[in-house]
Amino acid sequence: MALVRWYAEMGVDEAVAAEACNWYALSKPQSETATPPEERVRASVAARAAASPGAPPPMPADEAVAAAQQAAALCRTHDELEAAVRAFEGCSLKAGARNTVFADGVAGAELLVIGEAPGRDEDAAGKPFVGRAGQLLDRMLAAIGRSRKADTLISNVVYWRPPGNRAPTQVEIAVCRPFVDRLIEITAPKAVLIAGGVPLQALLALPGIMRSRGVWRTVETKGGAKVDALPIFHPAFLLRSPAHKRLAWADLLALERRLMGS
Repeated sequence: MALVRWYAEMGVDEAVAAEACNWYALSKPQSETATPPEERVRASVAARAAASPGAPPPMPADEAVAAAQQAAALCRTHDELEAAVRAFEGCSLKAGARNTVFADGVAGAELLVIGEAPGRDEDAAGKPFVGRAGQLLDRMLAAIGRSRKADTLISNVVYWRPPGNRAPTQVEIAVCRPFVDRLIEITAPKAVLIAGGVPLQALLALPGIMRSRGVWRTVETKGGAKVDALPIFHPAFLLRSPAHKRLAWADLLALERRLMGS
Protein backbone atom coordinates (compact mmCIF):
# COMPACT_ATOMS: atom_id res chain seq x y z
CA MET A 1 0.00 0.00 0.00
CA ALA A 2 2.90 2.33 0.68
CA LEU A 3 4.15 1.76 -2.87
CA VAL A 4 0.69 2.42 -4.30
CA ARG A 5 0.44 5.66 -2.32
CA TRP A 6 3.87 6.70 -3.58
CA TYR A 7 2.76 5.98 -7.16
CA ALA A 8 -0.31 8.20 -6.67
CA GLU A 9 1.73 11.05 -5.17
CA MET A 10 4.19 10.89 -8.06
CA GLY A 11 1.34 11.06 -10.58
CA VAL A 12 1.51 7.43 -11.77
CA ASP A 13 -2.18 6.87 -12.32
CA GLU A 14 -2.54 5.62 -15.88
CA ALA A 15 -1.57 2.51 -17.81
CA VAL A 16 0.45 2.91 -21.00
CA ALA A 17 0.01 -0.62 -22.34
CA ALA A 18 -2.58 -3.37 -22.29
CA GLU A 19 -0.49 -5.50 -19.96
CA ALA A 20 2.38 -5.07 -17.55
CA CYS A 21 5.89 -5.90 -18.71
CA ASN A 22 9.05 -6.96 -16.88
CA TRP A 23 11.59 -4.27 -17.73
CA TYR A 24 14.35 -6.23 -15.98
CA ALA A 25 13.95 -8.87 -18.68
CA LEU A 26 15.00 -6.44 -21.41
CA SER A 27 18.63 -7.37 -20.90
CA LYS A 28 17.85 -11.01 -21.67
CA PRO A 29 18.06 -12.33 -25.27
CA GLN A 30 14.77 -11.98 -27.11
CA SER A 31 13.60 -14.68 -29.49
CA GLU A 32 12.96 -13.69 -33.10
CA THR A 33 9.22 -14.11 -32.58
CA ALA A 34 9.00 -12.30 -29.23
CA THR A 35 7.71 -8.73 -29.18
CA PRO A 36 9.77 -6.43 -26.93
CA PRO A 37 7.72 -4.57 -24.30
CA GLU A 38 8.60 -1.17 -25.75
CA GLU A 39 7.25 -2.30 -29.12
CA ARG A 40 3.99 -3.29 -27.43
CA VAL A 41 3.78 0.19 -25.92
CA ARG A 42 4.37 1.83 -29.30
CA ALA A 43 1.81 -0.43 -30.90
CA SER A 44 -0.72 0.47 -28.22
CA VAL A 45 -0.15 4.20 -28.79
CA ALA A 46 -0.43 3.73 -32.56
CA ALA A 47 -3.67 1.82 -32.12
CA ARG A 48 -5.17 4.63 -30.07
CA ALA A 49 -4.11 7.16 -32.70
CA ALA A 50 -5.64 5.05 -35.46
CA ALA A 51 -8.90 4.89 -33.53
CA SER A 52 -9.35 8.65 -34.05
CA PRO A 53 -8.27 9.24 -37.67
CA GLY A 54 -10.03 12.62 -37.73
CA ALA A 55 -7.66 14.15 -35.19
CA PRO A 56 -5.51 16.93 -36.75
CA PRO A 57 -1.73 16.46 -36.86
CA PRO A 58 0.30 18.40 -34.27
CA MET A 59 0.79 22.06 -35.17
CA PRO A 60 4.40 23.32 -35.40
CA ALA A 61 5.34 25.30 -32.32
CA ASP A 62 5.84 28.64 -34.07
CA GLU A 63 2.49 28.32 -35.85
CA ALA A 64 0.78 27.33 -32.60
CA VAL A 65 2.17 30.37 -30.77
CA ALA A 66 1.10 32.66 -33.62
CA ALA A 67 -2.38 31.13 -33.64
CA ALA A 68 -2.66 31.58 -29.87
CA GLN A 69 -1.57 35.21 -30.15
CA GLN A 70 -4.16 35.89 -32.82
CA ALA A 71 -6.96 34.15 -30.92
CA ALA A 72 -6.12 35.86 -27.62
CA ALA A 73 -5.89 39.32 -29.18
CA LEU A 74 -9.49 39.06 -30.41
CA CYS A 75 -10.86 38.48 -26.90
CA ARG A 76 -12.34 41.39 -24.99
CA THR A 77 -13.98 39.62 -22.04
CA HIS A 78 -13.25 36.75 -19.68
CA ASP A 79 -15.94 34.60 -21.30
CA GLU A 80 -14.58 35.23 -24.80
CA LEU A 81 -11.10 34.26 -23.65
CA GLU A 82 -12.34 31.06 -22.02
CA ALA A 83 -14.20 30.13 -25.21
CA ALA A 84 -11.05 30.81 -27.27
CA VAL A 85 -8.94 28.57 -25.02
CA ARG A 86 -11.49 25.76 -25.18
CA ALA A 87 -11.59 25.98 -28.98
CA PHE A 88 -7.81 26.15 -29.38
CA GLU A 89 -6.19 23.09 -30.97
CA GLY A 90 -2.56 24.20 -31.06
CA CYS A 91 -1.37 22.60 -27.80
CA SER A 92 -0.50 18.90 -28.08
CA LEU A 93 -1.52 18.31 -24.45
CA LYS A 94 -5.18 18.78 -25.34
CA ALA A 95 -5.34 15.47 -27.21
CA GLY A 96 -4.54 13.49 -24.06
CA ALA A 97 -6.55 15.54 -21.57
CA ARG A 98 -10.12 14.93 -20.42
CA ASN A 99 -10.97 18.59 -19.95
CA THR A 100 -9.74 22.09 -20.66
CA VAL A 101 -8.93 23.64 -17.28
CA PHE A 102 -9.12 27.40 -17.78
CA ALA A 103 -9.94 29.19 -14.54
CA ASP A 104 -12.09 29.17 -11.44
CA GLY A 105 -13.27 32.02 -9.27
CA VAL A 106 -14.44 35.57 -9.82
CA ALA A 107 -13.73 37.14 -13.21
CA GLY A 108 -12.08 40.51 -12.76
CA ALA A 109 -11.01 39.80 -9.18
CA GLU A 110 -8.27 41.96 -7.68
CA LEU A 111 -6.25 38.82 -6.84
CA LEU A 112 -5.18 36.45 -9.61
CA VAL A 113 -3.46 33.18 -8.62
CA ILE A 114 -1.47 31.46 -11.36
CA GLY A 115 -0.16 27.93 -10.88
CA GLU A 116 1.54 25.33 -13.01
CA ALA A 117 -0.78 22.89 -14.82
CA PRO A 118 -3.81 20.70 -14.11
CA GLY A 119 -3.28 17.43 -12.27
CA ARG A 120 -5.43 14.32 -12.22
CA ASP A 121 -8.17 15.81 -10.04
CA GLU A 122 -8.22 19.07 -11.98
CA ASP A 123 -8.37 17.25 -15.31
CA ALA A 124 -11.37 15.25 -14.09
CA ALA A 125 -13.21 18.25 -12.64
CA GLY A 126 -12.30 20.79 -15.31
CA LYS A 127 -11.25 23.33 -12.64
CA PRO A 128 -7.81 24.36 -11.34
CA PHE A 129 -6.60 23.54 -7.82
CA VAL A 130 -9.30 21.12 -6.67
CA GLY A 131 -7.13 18.27 -5.31
CA ARG A 132 -5.25 18.21 -2.00
CA ALA A 133 -3.03 21.10 -3.10
CA GLY A 134 -6.11 23.07 -4.09
CA GLN A 135 -7.73 22.46 -0.72
CA LEU A 136 -4.60 23.77 0.97
CA LEU A 137 -4.62 26.81 -1.34
CA ASP A 138 -8.21 27.52 -0.31
CA ARG A 139 -7.19 27.38 3.37
CA MET A 140 -4.24 29.67 2.69
CA LEU A 141 -6.46 32.23 1.00
CA ALA A 142 -9.06 31.95 3.76
CA ALA A 143 -6.36 32.77 6.31
CA ILE A 144 -6.14 36.28 4.82
CA GLY A 145 -9.87 36.61 4.20
CA ARG A 146 -9.88 35.63 0.52
CA SER A 147 -11.70 32.95 -1.46
CA ARG A 148 -12.28 31.90 -5.04
CA LYS A 149 -16.02 32.31 -4.45
CA ALA A 150 -15.77 35.96 -3.43
CA ASP A 151 -12.70 37.85 -4.61
CA THR A 152 -10.07 35.62 -6.22
CA LEU A 153 -9.51 34.15 -9.68
CA ILE A 154 -7.35 31.02 -10.07
CA SER A 155 -5.68 29.73 -13.24
CA ASN A 156 -2.49 28.08 -14.57
CA VAL A 157 0.20 28.70 -17.18
CA VAL A 158 -0.97 25.56 -19.05
CA TYR A 159 -4.61 24.58 -19.53
CA TRP A 160 -4.35 20.83 -20.15
CA ARG A 161 -2.91 18.08 -17.98
CA PRO A 162 0.59 16.87 -18.95
CA PRO A 163 0.83 13.04 -19.04
CA GLY A 164 1.66 11.55 -15.66
CA ASN A 165 1.58 15.00 -14.05
CA ARG A 166 5.00 15.81 -15.47
CA ALA A 167 6.07 19.45 -15.65
CA PRO A 168 4.94 21.24 -18.82
CA THR A 169 7.62 21.80 -21.44
CA GLN A 170 8.86 25.20 -22.56
CA VAL A 171 7.02 24.74 -25.86
CA GLU A 172 3.74 23.93 -24.11
CA ILE A 173 4.14 26.97 -21.87
CA ALA A 174 5.00 29.22 -24.83
CA VAL A 175 1.92 28.07 -26.75
CA CYS A 176 -0.37 28.90 -23.81
CA ARG A 177 1.41 32.14 -22.82
CA PRO A 178 -0.63 34.47 -25.09
CA PHE A 179 -3.80 33.34 -23.32
CA VAL A 180 -2.17 33.80 -19.90
CA ASP A 181 -1.10 37.33 -20.85
CA ARG A 182 -4.58 38.17 -22.11
CA LEU A 183 -6.13 36.80 -18.91
CA ILE A 184 -3.92 39.14 -16.89
CA GLU A 185 -4.84 42.08 -19.13
CA ILE A 186 -8.59 41.40 -19.02
CA THR A 187 -8.62 40.67 -15.29
CA ALA A 188 -6.42 43.69 -14.45
CA PRO A 189 -5.75 42.36 -10.93
CA LYS A 190 -4.22 44.35 -8.13
CA ALA A 191 -1.76 41.50 -7.57
CA VAL A 192 -0.75 38.20 -9.12
CA LEU A 193 0.18 35.33 -6.82
CA ILE A 194 2.67 33.07 -8.62
CA ALA A 195 2.36 29.60 -7.10
CA GLY A 196 5.51 27.56 -7.70
CA GLY A 197 8.67 27.38 -9.74
CA VAL A 198 7.13 26.56 -13.13
CA PRO A 199 4.95 29.71 -13.35
CA LEU A 200 7.84 31.69 -11.87
CA GLN A 201 10.02 30.63 -14.79
CA ALA A 202 7.18 31.10 -17.28
CA LEU A 203 6.11 34.58 -16.20
CA LEU A 204 9.34 36.10 -14.87
CA ALA A 205 12.09 33.94 -16.41
CA LEU A 206 13.51 33.41 -12.91
CA PRO A 207 14.88 30.08 -11.67
CA GLY A 208 14.61 28.89 -8.09
CA ILE A 209 11.46 29.50 -6.10
CA MET A 210 13.51 29.20 -2.89
CA ARG A 211 15.42 32.38 -3.71
CA SER A 212 12.58 34.25 -5.37
CA ARG A 213 9.64 33.62 -3.04
CA GLY A 214 8.44 36.47 -0.91
CA VAL A 215 9.97 39.17 -3.13
CA TRP A 216 7.61 41.42 -5.08
CA ARG A 217 8.22 41.47 -8.81
CA THR A 218 6.47 42.88 -11.88
CA VAL A 219 4.83 40.71 -14.52
CA GLU A 220 4.72 42.42 -17.91
CA THR A 221 2.52 41.03 -20.67
CA LYS A 222 3.26 41.21 -24.39
CA GLY A 223 0.55 43.85 -24.60
CA GLY A 224 2.42 46.08 -22.16
CA ALA A 225 0.34 45.57 -19.01
CA LYS A 226 2.33 45.56 -15.78
CA VAL A 227 1.09 43.93 -12.58
CA ASP A 228 2.69 43.43 -9.16
CA ALA A 229 3.43 39.74 -8.59
CA LEU A 230 4.48 37.75 -5.54
CA PRO A 231 6.06 34.28 -5.96
CA ILE A 232 5.20 31.75 -3.25
CA PHE A 233 5.69 28.04 -2.70
CA HIS A 234 3.25 25.81 -4.55
CA PRO A 235 0.76 24.24 -2.13
CA ALA A 236 1.81 20.77 -3.32
CA PHE A 237 5.36 21.56 -2.15
CA LEU A 238 4.02 22.66 1.23
CA LEU A 239 2.19 19.34 1.59
CA ARG A 240 5.52 17.56 1.12
CA SER A 241 7.52 20.06 3.20
CA PRO A 242 5.26 21.43 5.94
CA ALA A 243 8.19 23.09 7.70
CA HIS A 244 8.13 25.76 4.97
CA LYS A 245 4.57 26.80 5.85
CA ARG A 246 5.97 29.48 8.16
CA LEU A 247 7.59 31.14 5.14
CA ALA A 248 4.38 30.78 3.16
CA TRP A 249 2.48 32.48 5.99
CA ALA A 250 4.88 35.43 5.88
CA ASP A 251 4.31 35.68 2.12
CA LEU A 252 0.53 35.62 2.60
CA LEU A 253 0.76 38.45 5.11
CA ALA A 254 2.79 40.47 2.59
CA LEU A 255 0.11 39.78 -0.01
CA GLU A 256 -2.63 40.89 2.38
CA ARG A 257 -0.82 44.16 3.08
CA ARG A 258 -0.41 44.87 -0.63
CA LEU A 259 -4.07 44.13 -1.38
CA MET A 260 -5.14 46.32 1.52
CA GLY A 261 -3.02 49.14 0.16
CA SER A 262 -0.46 49.31 2.95
